[in-house]
Amino acid sequence: MLDIRCPTFRFKLTNLCKFMNERTYIKNAHEKIGQEIVIAGWVNVRRDHGKLIFLDVRDATGIIQAVALPSHKEAHDAAKELRPEWVVSIKGIANKRPEKMINQDSPTGDIELEITSIEIFSRAEELPFDKDGELNLDTYFDYLPLTLRTERSRAIFSVQANIIAAFRNFLTENNFVEIQPPKIIGEDAEGGANSFTFDYFGHTAHLAQSPQFYKQIMVGVFEKVFTTTSVYRAEKHSTTRHLNEYTSLDLEMGFINDHRDVMRTERALLAHIMRVLEETSKKEFALLGAEIPVVPEEIPSLKLREAQKLLSEALGVDCANEPDLEPQHERWLCEYAQKTYGSDFIFITHFPMSKRPMYTFEDPADKDYARGFDLLFRGIEITTGGQRIHEYQTLVESIKKKGLEPEKFSFYLQAFKYGMPPHGGFGMGLERLTAKLLGLENVKEAALFPRDINRIDKLLSQ
Repeated sequence: MLDIRCPTFRFKLTNLCKFMNERTYIKNAHEKIGQEIVIAGWVNVRRDHGKLIFLDVRDATGIIQAVALPSHKEAHDAAKELRPEWVVSIKGIANKRPEKMINQDSPTGDIELEITSIEIFSRAEELPFDKDGELNLDTYFDYLPLTLRTERSRAIFSVQANIIAAFRNFLTENNFVEIQPPKIIGEDAEGGANSFTFDYFGHTAHLAQSPQFYKQIMVGVFEKVFTTTSVYRAEKHSTTRHLNEYTSLDLEMGFINDHRDVMRTERALLAHIMRVLEETSKKEFALLGAEIPVVPEEIPSLKLREAQKLLSEALGVDCANEPDLEPQHERWLCEYAQKTYGSDFIFITHFPMSKRPMYTFEDPADKDYARGFDLLFRGIEITTGGQRIHEYQTLVESIKKKGLEPEKFSFYLQAFKYGMPPHGGFGMGLERLTAKLLGLENVKEAALFPRDINRIDKLLSQ
C-alpha cells in the first residue's frame, strides 16, 4: 500500500500535478495563440517532408497539427522516430496559420503548433491495418482496443455518452431518483427460460434479464426511479438487431392514471435527448451522415389490432391473430408513421395479455389486452413499457395464471403486500437507440464490447 507520507510518492505526485497543470487540452489551444504550450496525446498521422515533419496529434478533445522544424534539432530528430499511435507530450508555440493555410474542416484548423521539444511516453507496434480505413466487422471487433480509437467509433460512443447524460439529467430534474439494481437475481424477471443460469454457492441464480422487479420495489420507496443498467438475454441468435448483453435505460413511476402517462413521459424525455444532441453532437452526426429526428408534440399511436388491419390491407398478409409484430411489420409501420404523420416514432399499444409478463395491467375497458406499449423508431422496437399491476392479490393470481409459483416471487411480492400505488414504466435499449439514430447497420456497432452467441472478446467458434 502506498504511503502518501513517503518522499518518493510525494515527488511523483507533485510531478504529475505539475504536468496536469501545464498541459493544455487541444480544444483550448485557441486561448493561447502566440504562447508556448504543452499538449499530450497520440500521434494520429506523421508526414515526413524532409526538413519539415508534420504531425497530427489527438487527445480526448480534438486533433491539432504540429510541425517539427530543423531549427529545433532535438525535437526534429525525435519527430523522425515517431509513428502512428505513439503516445507523446509535445511542447511548442501555438501559432496562427496564414489565411490560405487554414483547414476549414477542423476546429483547430487555424492553429499550427511549432514543436520545441518532444517526450515519448510509449511506443506502438506497427499497425496491422489502416485503422481509419474500411474494415469488415469481424476484424473491427477482433481489434477493438485499437479500432475504438477511430474517428468513427469515437463519434458513435461520444453520442451514446451524451444520450445517457441527457436521459439522466432529464429524469433527475423531474424528481426521479437513480438506483443501482443487482445483476445477480434468484429468479429471472420474466419467468422465462432465456436467462443465464449459474451456481451461486449451491443455489441456482440468474443474470438479470431486466431490472423490472427492483425498480417496481423502489417505487414503494421513492415513487419515481430510473437506472442505466446491463441486462442479459440467453437467446441463441446472431442477428443485426440483438445482443446477449445490452444497456437498458429504465424508469418506473408511481401514481399514474394509466399507461398513457408513461408514454407522455417518454415523449418528453426523447424530445429532451434530441435537443441535447442538437447542442452537443452535430459534428458526430454529420461525420456519420445521420440526422437528428424531430420528436412530434404527440407521437402517433395505434392499437396492435389497428396496426394489423393496416398491414393486412397494405401488404396482403393475415396477421390479425398474431400476438406481436414481425420485423418487416415494424419497418412498414415506421414508414407509415413517417408518411402519414411525419413522425419517426410510433407507439403500438394493447398487446394480448397472453403474451405479456405476469405483472402487466389488463385494460378494464378492453378485456384480454394490456395497458402497455412498444415504441417503434426507424423500423425497429426500441422500448417496451406500460402500466403494472399494483394490487397484491391481483398480482398473485396473475402469477398463477402464467403457470408460475408465487412462492418463488415472495421477496418481490412484499412490496405489493405492504401497499403500492398505481405505477408503470418502460425499458429502452441504449444500443438500439444509438444504432438507429446514427444509421448503423448492425446494433453491435453501438456496443462497446459486444456480446453475442459467437463472441466475448474473441470469436468463441475459434
